[in-house]
Amino acid sequence: MELIDRALEFENRRHTFKTTSERIESSREVKALILEINTIYKETKDPELMDLMKRLTVIKQKIEKRLKGRQNDLIG
Repeated sequence: MELIDRALEFENRRHTFKTTSERIESSREVKALILEINTIYKETKDPELMDLMKRLTVIKQKIEKRLKGRQNDLIG
């Protein structure tokens, strides 16, 4: 499966971004991977795919947290 290989490659890639645009691009890429895996998961119910989606979601949340910055701290 090419999709799983791409997802594993993304998961193992180093996630240090120099620019905001790199973070946005990476966030969109991981979101697309998660959605593609989800469509396969709906058909197969493979628990390994669910684990992969969970790991990718954690990475996505970290990227998005970095994108949003510390805005919540400034408001309150």
